[in-house]
Amino acid sequence: MNGAFLNALAILLGSLCGLVRRTPLPARAQAGLRTVLGAATMITGIGLVAGNWGGSFLVAVKRLLITFLAVVLGYWVGKLLRLQDVSNQLGRLAGQRINTARSQPPGKPVAGLTACVLLLGAAPLGWLGAVEEGFTGSFYLFAIKALMDALAMMGFVQLFGWPAALTAFPILALFGGVTLLCQHAAAPWCAVHQVADAVNSATGLVACAVSLVIFEVRRVELTSFLPAVVVAPLLEWLWR
Repeated sequence: MNGAFLNALAILLGSLCGLVRRTPLPARAQAGLRTVLGAATMITGIGLVAGNWGGSFLVAVKRLLITFLAVVLGYWVGKLLRLQDVSNQLGRLAGQRINTARSQPPGKPVAGLTACVLLLGAAPLGWLGAVEEGFTGSFYLFAIKALMDALAMMGFVQLFGWPAALTAFPILALFGGVTLLCQHAAAPWCAVHQVADAVNSATGLVACAVSLVIFEVRRVELTSFLPAVVVAPLLEWLWR
C-alpha cells in the first residue's frame, strides 16, 4: 500500500501548500508540469508493456496481440457497463459543487470533501496504479497521480478551506483496499495460471492512453478501458 499512502500524503501536502500559497502556479509552470507528468506516464506504460516481452519472438507477438485485443474488448465491456457515463456523472456532481463554491465563496466543507473524493477517486490513473502495485510492487503510476492530486488540492483548499484535506483518508481507504485485493486475491490466481504478465501489459497500454489525455492530444474515454485489465488474463488463459 505504499502507493496509496504516497497518494494520501501528497493530498495533505498539496492542501498545506494551497493554504500557505494563495496564488495559483503560473500557466507556464503548469504546462511544464503537465508535459513531465505525461511523459512519465507514457514511459511507465511502455515499460509495463515491454517488460513482459520475454521469451521467443512468437511469444512476444502473441502477448502483444492479446494485449491489444484485451484493450479493445475491455473497452466494449466498459461501454456496455456504461463506466464512462458513471464517471461523467460523478464529475458533473463534483463540478456543480465547485462552481457553487466559486460563485458563493467559501464553499461548504462537506460539499468540498464530496467533490474532491469524487474527482480523485474516479481518476483512472489511481485504479491502474493500484493494479500495478498489487501485481508488481511498483507504484510509479501512483507517484504520478500523487503529484497531480497535490496540484489539484492546492486549488481545492482555497475554495473549500482546510476540511478538503480530509480527502486523503477516503482516498487511502479506497485505493489501499483495491491494492490489497489485487495483491492477495487477483495476483495469486494469475500467478498460479501464469497470466500475470497479461495484466501488466494491459495496465501499461491503458496508461499510455492516459498520457494522451494528459498531453491533451485527444479526448479518450479512459474509464471504459479499465475492464481490459480483467479481460487480458482471461484471454491469455483461454488462448492456450
